[in-house]
Amino acid sequence: MTNGTISMDWDDARVFLAVARHGSLRAAGRALGLSQPTIGRRLAAFEAAFGGPALFDRLPEGLRLNAAGAALLETAEQLEDAALALERRHAATSPALSGTVRVSVGEWAAGFLARHLSGQSRTPAPPGITVELVESRETANLARREADIAVRHHPPESSDLYISKVGVFACAVYARRGTNGAAWVTYTEEQAHYPTARWVQQQLRDTGGSVALRASTMAMQYAAIRAGAGRGVLPCYAADEDPLLERLTDPVPEIAAEYWVIVHRDLRRAACVRAVIDWIQALFSNQRDVLAGVHQPLETAA
Repeated sequence: MTNGTISMDWDDARVFLAVARHGSLRAAGRALGLSQPTIGRRLAAFEAAFGGPALFDRLPEGLRLNAAGAALLETAEQLEDAALALERRHAATSPALSGTVRVSVGEWAAGFLARHLSGQSRTPAPPGITVELVESRETANLARREADIAVRHHPPESSDLYISKVGVFACAVYARRGTNGAAWVTYTEEQAHYPTARWVQQQLRDTGGSVALRASTMAMQYAAIRAGAGRGVLPCYAADEDPLLERLTDPVPEIAAEYWVIVHRDLRRAACVRAVIDWIQALFSNQRDVLAGVHQPLETAA
């Protein structure tokens, strides 16, 4: 306490913002990597620093900002922006090629990058750095350091981000060898807006075919197609090397997926981040024919 007032721990502002964004102590704790009791204590400390009134209404469905809390929201976000900018610039000054670099990826990029994290890959990941792949359907907020790098199909628009195209994932129709594979394996109705789902739907309209299975991830679809459940669209880099699968079409150009590497400009020159970006770009370049589906992958050195 200073001059009769309670000093505020600036980190508690992060807790306040996390609770405001996620609507509960538990969800805020997951987002920040803290326990629910810790989140509760720090939120109470933040409220006490402003004289003690509750900043959230406690409702059955969770916590919702009240008028007192809403009045602090913009200032807390400005504080967060400034703190994160300092963190990013501090990280960019480190020359160390060590530590963890967190990469936000979709499921196709996740599978591709994961195949090359072994030291046996012809394009190995940089030594001394732990690459952490985080798969999600939404691009991580790079300004908030939810990830250091993103490799995504749809790059966001922002002047704060460095964005560079790294390559294209070709895809084709596959089925298990020796099976009829007439029915289709595709995405769920909730994912009907995906380009591959729309393309399959067009095939169903054109041919009067049927759907054997709807699954929400490529991994489940891959497993089903491999087991002989039906035919479906898969990325060539994965399916071409599988001896159980037979390609039924050439790569389908209208559903090829362009991918981009994305990083906040403040972090672009951090040594460890730069090393992982260079690895990703080299990997896409060296594997471009595999990605395009023009020959069998070369996963490891001879």
